[in-house]
Amino acid sequence: MNVVANIQIGIDPNIGSVGPFLVTWHGFFTAAGIAAVVLWAVYQGRRHGIHEDAVYGTAVWAVIGGLIGARLVHVIDNWDYYIQDPLLILRIYEGGIGLLGGILGATVAGSFYAWRHRYPVGRMVDLVTPGLLLGMFIGRFGDIINGEHLGETLVRPWAFLYTHPSSPAFGEGPMHPVIVYEMALDAAIGVIAFLLIGKLRPAGSVFYLYLLMYGLGRFVIQFLRRDMVWVTDLGLQQAHLLSLLLVGIALAFLLLRRVRFAGPEDNDEDPGAAPEGVDDAAGENGEAPQGPADASPRPA
Repeated sequence: MNVVANIQIGIDPNIGSVGPFLVTWHGFFTAAGIAAVVLWAVYQGRRHGIHEDAVYGTAVWAVIGGLIGARLVHVIDNWDYYIQDPLLILRIYEGGIGLLGGILGATVAGSFYAWRHRYPVGRMVDLVTPGLLLGMFIGRFGDIINGEHLGETLVRPWAFLYTHPSSPAFGEGPMHPVIVYEMALDAAIGVIAFLLIGKLRPAGSVFYLYLLMYGLGRFVIQFLRRDMVWVTDLGLQQAHLLSLLLVGIALAFLLLRRVRFAGPEDNDEDPGAAPEGVDDAAGENGEAPQGPADASPRPA
């Protein structure tokens, strides 16, 4: 194919080996993205009086749920490959995750943990939303390097062309940089979410607005990806269906809870207040609290 110019990516997807484990750029940036989310959550927790015990406990469960959900979605979408050697399912460090499954898994696991310990779930997910998008943005650099997600053929100067033999996209020709499109979506939603923190009621609205915007954006971008088609007549892939699920969940919350901009009558819901599971910013004498205060888990 005669291509005047394109963006060639010739980086080896594999960094090296540590004993029996293969270290990949995909795994490296996934870990960096997770770290960014946790650090953001801790930072916001300190700013808004949410104790670190609540943040770390919720983060651990969210990460576990996210990894399980992400791997499960990827394995289901590539079952013909993994059924030949089921042990490959456990080698997540080599790459192969479905981000939409990660979002769903992390949301369910983290929210359940916070609810079980009576932490302010809605407020916590609102505060962490921009950090989630930052983590997604960082993690996608690994996908750009390894070429795991194939885009439809594109003959334009901004097309990606993978030239390293170890890349899954090697020999596939120039293609849409679908991951870059998604990173742009993440960045735009992240900025919007950051600007809306504390301005929407009820708590949790910013997070569900993020699910709505990401689900809609990903649904559109997915038509430019070469993944297995699940609904032949409509040309819908697995990610299309999961995107619609996110949109449905988000719309149900936003409509049923009557999301609105905060007004004078919402002073009691001010994000600076300290609901259950949150430390006061200072004690009665203006001193910082010495322990977890109300953030310690309560028996259900």
